[in-house]
Amino acid sequence: MTVMKEKVGEVFSIAKDNQPVTGCTISKEVYNGGNYISYFSLAKNTDISAEIYPYHKLIIVADGSMEVYGTDDYHWRLTEGDAVLTPMDTPIGMRTSEGAVYTEISIRRNDSMNEAIKAGEVFKLSELVPYVDGKIVNMDIVHNDKMKFVVMAFDEGTGLSEHAAPGEALIFALDGEGVIGYEGKEHPIKAGENFHFAKAGIHSVKATKKFKMALLLTLE
Repeated sequence: MTVMKEKVGEVFSIAKDNQPVTGCTISKEVYNGGNYISYFSLAKNTDISAEIYPYHKLIIVADGSMEVYGTDDYHWRLTEGDAVLTPMDTPIGMRTSEGAVYTEISIRRNDSMNEAIKAGEVFKLSELVPYVDGKIVNMDIVHNDKMKFVVMAFDEGTGLSEHAAPGEALIFALDGEGVIGYEGKEHPIKAGENFHFAKAGIHSVKATKKFKMALLLTLE
């Protein structure tokens, strides 16, 4: 069984836990269960050379700013909170002048992508779903038989009652504030922070204010 290499049951920050090292690029594989999940830390004025990949990369910037580049037709600038789905079978590289920390998720050719996401268009996960009075709004971004990535918007006071997921889950808090209940303890969480559930961990979510989050669920 593949296990996510991340702390469990506490609020943490991908950006703070993966600070760049001067002059270096650093990668940390978090999960490899068909889709790869990795954190990357790029020090200022460093780059990862453009290479061709047979899959999309979903890049989510946690801190700093960076450029994703390839041929003359592919060049995007991303800052904190931005995301991009890179095209397949074309050279793709990353570079930064000030430093950046980002999460990279491989999206395979046969994975089901939401039509709202177009390869090569920069977007913010937090802007994909609206707040609706008294309701919870969900949008599936991508899924296959072993992984699901969802964005959710909770109106203030709404939430999910205690339940257990069929796999591990990584939460990206995108906007506002909420409380994650996990194994009997409450954990306040706000935009820019993260949380990891172990498989079958009993958890709940409540929006203390309006709250948006992305949920990356593994289905091993």
